[in-house]
Amino acid sequence: MTKTELAARLKHACAAVAAAEAELTEIDSRFGDADHGLTMTKIAGAITAAVAAAGGGVQELLDDAACAVMTLNGGSAVPLWNTWLDGMQEAAPEGDTVDLAGLKAIFAGGLAEMNEMSGARVGDKTMMDALIPASEAIAAYDGPDEDGLFAAAAAAALAGAEATRQFVSKFGRARSYGEKTIGTPDAGAVSMARFFEGLARP
Repeated sequence: MTKTELAARLKHACAAVAAAEAELTEIDSRFGDADHGLTMTKIAGAITAAVAAAGGGVQELLDDAACAVMTLNGGSAVPLWNTWLDGMQEAAPEGDTVDLAGLKAIFAGGLAEMNEMSGARVGDKTMMDALIPASEAIAAYDGPDEDGLFAAAAAAALAGAEATRQFVSKFGRARSYGEKTIGTPDAGAVSMARFFEGLARP
């Protein structure tokens, strides 16, 4: 995969997140601050602008995206997404192309950084409910190309986000609502799933 091809997928991912702003706002309004949609639209816009202007290779592309998110003011999603992107860029190659092994390393690096920062696991009703399954699907993928890899990741992320409906929130403001949060998906998991859905578009 070339840097240009990866940039296109990242733009599609951000477009999918921005298109979901109303959905994310509605979900977050139930037990949160109702700002997740706006925050994620800001994050998506920052990544899109950074990707469009990035020079250098794959690593610089992801580094620019991480730095762009880091400068934003917003909710708790900002430092989390900055951490994820920063972990990815640290594992990325410096050249203009990345193979399947390189893509696996990138997403493994992002997950490792998030695990260190977040502490959340599957079942805690956070963005990690989508990110962990997607990352594991990427690591386990043994197909021939990136199309299959990102499709597997998107399916896993979507299933993970949908599963959060049955969980009790254990982090953030929603935690205080306890079992009332059952039946509502986690906004952070849904936005992560939308991102991976966009990544699956070449």
